[in-house]
Amino acid sequence: MGLKRDNSLEIKKIKYLHESAYVAEVEIELTDSDTSWSPMMSLETAYKLDDVREALRQGDLSTDAKYATIYEMKKVVI
Repeated sequence: MGLKRDNSLEIKKIKYLHESAYVAEVEIELTDSDTSWSPMMSLETAYKLDDVREALRQGDLSTDAKYATIYEMKKVVI
């Protein structure tokens, strides 16, 4: 977490995106301020999440690995 010049607070969070047999763990930054829209993410962060989600859909794990940690989901038989 860090305080910005306009007294808003940057908060790091983990976002999980699930597509098919994969889950991407993406670190994002949210900005918390005194506005009614708070906390919010930047447009750049939203595009990053869209890019990761689209790469997961296409099975492009090498692209995803640049922005996220990738996990493979497996069915557990009990």
